[in-house]
Amino acid sequence: MADLKTSLLGIPLNSPVLGASGTAGYGPEYEPFVDYTRVGGICGKGLTLHGQFGNEGERLYETPAGLMNSIGLQNPGVEHFIAVELPKMLALKQRYGIAVIANLGGHDEDEYVEGARLLDASGVDIIELNISCPNVRAGGMAYGVRAEAAGTVTAMVRRVCQKPLMVKLSPQAENIPDMCRAVEAAGADAISLVNTFQGCAIDVYKRRPVFDNVFAGLSGPAIRPIALRMVWQAAGAVRIPVVGLGGIATGRDALEFIMAGAAAVQVGAASFADPRAMQTVAEELEAWLDRLGFQTVDEARGAARG
Repeated sequence: MADLKTSLLGIPLNSPVLGASGTAGYGPEYEPFVDYTRVGGICGKGLTLHGQFGNEGERLYETPAGLMNSIGLQNPGVEHFIAVELPKMLALKQRYGIAVIANLGGHDEDEYVEGARLLDASGVDIIELNISCPNVRAGGMAYGVRAEAAGTVTAMVRRVCQKPLMVKLSPQAENIPDMCRAVEAAGADAISLVNTFQGCAIDVYKRRPVFDNVFAGLSGPAIRPIALRMVWQAAGAVRIPVVGLGGIATGRDALEFIMAGAAAVQVGAASFADPRAMQTVAEELEAWLDRLGFQTVDEARGAARG
């Protein structure tokens, strides 16, 4: 069989399949269902410096081939994560060899910087910087829309962060290649994309939007072709590793992203439909590599780019 072992930013991975932020808890929640020796790592639930309760009203809503969410980054805060949740993730790492990735959001530059400073002194392997959050000091527009804003916040975090820094991009970016180049120039070690797409749902019986915030994030198979296009663009725009996500539910899905140039992939919404999804994707990917004559993941990476 093909060898799934690979690495990301010098960190060895059991496989290129990671659990996406917000879909695998902090890892222990899925231990009864998933053989973590087949999984490369877990991106923990998104964090903010002080923690927050999240959004009110409807939070999850199924659509054909997708899932909409309006969680609102509910989380216990960085310090609680380091004290309570991180030791459990590190125990998983010791047992199974998975990489521990902390996902960090913020509402202004100071929150990002202080959160990154605290995580940098902790035992996490990689910090994934979520720049889809609204910049409250700039009228609420997300950092991830304009390349200049993304580069600014990435550079500020880079100055206080020695650990590998992976910047997670929003599909709402004005220009994906420009965004990728901006965060690379600002010091990002890797890029992950895409975060959820903005969508809307209407309750026709109540005659009002399903979500209190009207718009919500769309994930799942419906977004996969668009996410794949953006990962292709990102891999062609930068020299740093690109981690692909967006609707990956099978080994073939994962292979498409890897052939487009992704160094690794993240499985998200699929884990809500099937708690074994991360393991299943890895095992199916292994079978596809073997079927197509690839001995390693590295041999398949970028194979579609010619």
